[in-house]
Amino acid sequence: MLDRIQAFLHTLTAPHHTEDFAPDDPRVAFVALCFQVMEADGNVSEKEQQRFRELLRERYDLTEDRLKALIEVGREAGSEAVDYYRFTTDLRRHLLNEDDRVELLGILWDIVYADGQRSEIEDHVIWRIADLLGVSARDRVLQRQQAAARSTVADDQAGSD
Repeated sequence: MLDRIQAFLHTLTAPHHTEDFAPDDPRVAFVALCFQVMEADGNVSEKEQQRFRELLRERYDLTEDRLKALIEVGREAGSEAVDYYRFTTDLRRHLLNEDDRVELLGILWDIVYADGQRSEIEDHVIWRIADLLGVSARDRVLQRQQAAARSTVADDQAGSD
């Protein structure tokens, strides 16, 4: 019995993931927000997951193992979060340029449109994130429209292949 208690306590204090990703790492915050958006409508499609991984590969130059570790750390951070404030604060600290924050919002919209559907819940989540990042309603809507257009073009190209 004592061994089980000690093992449990050890799991609480032991590092759960690679030390490469500190809790305030903006990459972790970004991944956590991506999960918040993907899970908002209660359905994480295979297309959303695939697009999410593609976007991470494009954005960060990580080996497959480090990418998996980042995804796991971000997923865990997102599941433990009660709101978006912590993540948006970490990102604002690192994304000093407004254009970078707007671009991040565009990436979130790309994930939303990956499955060809957009829900009110996803809209609401992105609206909250945009507000906390200091992205204007105009820029949020423009990013949504551009992501929808990119999605339509990608669907048309996939259909012609």
